[in-house]
Amino acid sequence: MTTLPVAVAAAVTLTASAGIAHSAAPAAESPSSGVGTTVTSSIADSPARPSALLSPSASAADQEAAIAEFYTDWKSAFVRNDCQDDWYHVYSPDAYEPYVAEGQGYGLVITAQMADVDPEAQQLFDGILQYVLDHPSALDPDLMAGAQDLSCNTTGGQDSATDGDLDIAYGLLLADAVWGSEGVHDYHALAVRRIDAIKRSEVHPDTRLMELGDWAHPEWTPELYWGSRPSDWMLGHFRAFREATGDSDWDTIRIAHQDLIETLQQDYAPDTGLLPDFVQDTGTDPKPAQGQFLESDTDGYFSWNACRTPWRIGVDAVESGDPRSVAAAQRMDEWIKQSTGGDPNQIGSGYRLDGTRYATGSDAAFFAPFAVAAMSNPESQQWLDALWAKIVATEVDPDTYYAASIQLQVMLIVSGTGVTL
Repeated sequence: MTTLPVAVAAAVTLTASAGIAHSAAPAAESPSSGVGTTVTSSIADSPARPSALLSPSASAADQEAAIAEFYTDWKSAFVRNDCQDDWYHVYSPDAYEPYVAEGQGYGLVITAQMADVDPEAQQLFDGILQYVLDHPSALDPDLMAGAQDLSCNTTGGQDSATDGDLDIAYGLLLADAVWGSEGVHDYHALAVRRIDAIKRSEVHPDTRLMELGDWAHPEWTPELYWGSRPSDWMLGHFRAFREATGDSDWDTIRIAHQDLIETLQQDYAPDTGLLPDFVQDTGTDPKPAQGQFLESDTDGYFSWNACRTPWRIGVDAVESGDPRSVAAAQRMDEWIKQSTGGDPNQIGSGYRLDGTRYATGSDAAFFAPFAVAAMSNPESQQWLDALWAKIVATEVDPDTYYAASIQLQVMLIVSGTGVTL
């Protein structure tokens, strides 16, 4: 019997026992060290994205004002530099540790997209990047360690988290696009190095699907090795990685994910198009996770991970116009629009794949991503406007980094703020 490496064992045990805890109370308190903001305006003309069929009807000025206010509050609540002078880091009070790779990826993408809006954006980006570089995975040092404590010391998450690495690499490509790579950091070279590491350590060699982290191994974690998380299926990122590296394997990787999205929607969610938090048995008979696969007994439901899939698939639809992504996004959009009667206040915070709700309450992590999917559907203008109105009426909650970070990224996409790769 192979002994699980300490870093892997700690990460799997912690994640399986605690979950991501995005909807739970803060894991710990931290002294406030929010960053102030001065912003200028940069909203793209309609359409907001190259292949988007719709944009919000709200005026550009109103969209600019909403983003400026929300971004300022997001920075104040979650961007900190209380561990080391050259570090900035995104604080995650509702995750399983105060600092997680997912949050740093979000921070890099957000600050790069705000380059034309916030004069401090590159300073913040470079500080988050330095934090990432100084916290490597114990298994593949070209990836980031999954979690750190309030003192910014790597703890149980000594190995990687795939979603964080994907966004970190994508954020570096955004930075190269907006600032170039002739400064302190060669963003493009760092991006390519990380993309190569993702392919090496986080893409399954047989299925070509994203693994859960560099710790997924046929001997250490045999069941999890044949698992994947649909919220990591970032099709647009894969296209950008292909362009940045010239590596056609990223086309193969993207198509493998599109194939499985189509299969899961047809076989397990024909009426809703919803995807599960986790998929198991990817090498034989891929299916939604049965019971607790990694985090909780809702691992096979549209829950706190899968809630991001309308955004992740939707953004590829509105950026690339790929008919398969458009069809997948529209399928989710049509169901949620009809099931709520066109009222975003009726969007729940957890669904079984047949569309029945298992959790009450409303959360931006669930309702905001559907706005991106709505942009792909020419019949959803009124619905998109209703979603946008709910989004801009929802303020930053300093205890819920996850929802606020998703909401802000959706606002940037839907408004057309920032660059397109």
